[in-house]
Amino acid sequence: MNAYLPLLRQNRDFRLLWFAQIVSLLGDWFNTIALSALVVAYADGSGLALSIFLLARFLPPLLIGPIAGVLVDRFDRLKILIYCNVLRTGVVLLFLFADTPDKLWLIYLLTIIQFALSAFFEPGQSAVLPALVQTKDLVAANTLSSVTWSAMLALGAVIGGVVAALFGTAIALIIDAMTFALAGWLISQIHYVQPEKPPQTHHHRQQGSFMNGVRYLKQHPSTLMTILIKGGNSIGNVDTLMTIFATQVFIIGMGGQISLGIMYSAFGVGAVLGPFLLNKVNDGSIKRMRQLVFIGFLWSLLGWLVLGASATLFMVCMALILRAMGGSVNWTYSQVLIQKSVPDAYLGRVFSLDLAFFQLITVISTLAHGAWVDSLNQSITPPLLTLNNTLFSEHLSLLLYGSVANNLSLISFVTGILSLLPLLIWGVAFPRMNGKETTEIHTQS
Repeated sequence: MNAYLPLLRQNRDFRLLWFAQIVSLLGDWFNTIALSALVVAYADGSGLALSIFLLARFLPPLLIGPIAGVLVDRFDRLKILIYCNVLRTGVVLLFLFADTPDKLWLIYLLTIIQFALSAFFEPGQSAVLPALVQTKDLVAANTLSSVTWSAMLALGAVIGGVVAALFGTAIALIIDAMTFALAGWLISQIHYVQPEKPPQTHHHRQQGSFMNGVRYLKQHPSTLMTILIKGGNSIGNVDTLMTIFATQVFIIGMGGQISLGIMYSAFGVGAVLGPFLLNKVNDGSIKRMRQLVFIGFLWSLLGWLVLGASATLFMVCMALILRAMGGSVNWTYSQVLIQKSVPDAYLGRVFSLDLAFFQLITVISTLAHGAWVDSLNQSITPPLLTLNNTLFSEHLSLLLYGSVANNLSLISFVTGILSLLPLLIWGVAFPRMNGKETTEIHTQS
């Protein structure tokens, strides 16, 4: 904690950004738990319907990301963050009108709009961060950001599940809207100086174009490999399987909202542990972080295999912890690798392409998992045994062999095998990248 507490105490602007992230993410998990359970309920447990909901979250950053990156590099990044939060406040409140199954389409539409705005916010926030902290503090700042996401997942998922179960979806959504508004106000208090832009001549406009960002990646293969880390780690959509496990296998609370909260919390715990454990051996160099990315891929692979062998809620949670440890490590270190090696003028575009590739793999995984779940489940018989759970005043359905649980295990095992691919690619590319180590360039405000 010696590296993190001084950063928060001494850097007011980073502290405000961090507080904004905390309140915004807390609301996000209220939204995720409530809407995931609502979609499953409205669509009678359809894996494809859930996949469409997840696609509505993942596709906008994929499609809008390239444009968003250009705008983030061209305009005031802090204002973009503020406007995104203000607009998302209004969008979340509109979810309140999706109160019957025939309005499932409205959940999809509003989710698309919400995450289209996120396509501007995420690369903007990543591009702002290097201007708020010193280069030596980038690892600590990104670790705090990643761990905050994870901690809010662990905390917000449980609180969101309980609030949605006790008070209903509407209250959860109102809380989410309020957090976006508060986050926007906190960001507006940051003293941020936008790095100077060159005069807007025809030549400089070309330099600020999307294609110029693509050319930059072609000229810097190490950076190109770095933006493949998040995508490689997102093979297989854990959200889809987690939601099916919670709502159809280990059902606790209304519609499985509490069990879903428990699983998301386990995922959050793993995402906190990963960077904290590896930061003990991380000296902040590009070479060392590339080595640690290999460990991140290995943890993710083990998580999928353990998930495939899980027969209890406890084992599912252990698998999710492993999977999240790998994902969090790779997300954190890929962020720092980009911030340390890419000039400020290209940060928005590189981060948007980084996010777009991540979303592309996530979209493919979501479609594949959703369709596969539905295909395998067509031959499922109803639950064989139902027990009364007085603690939550609900029913805990135990699906035995030849059931949804077995199908999810098969999907998890196959996904684990596919996860060997990025692990092997990174193992081959690592020695070559170290032979051409990128000069660390970073413009400080």
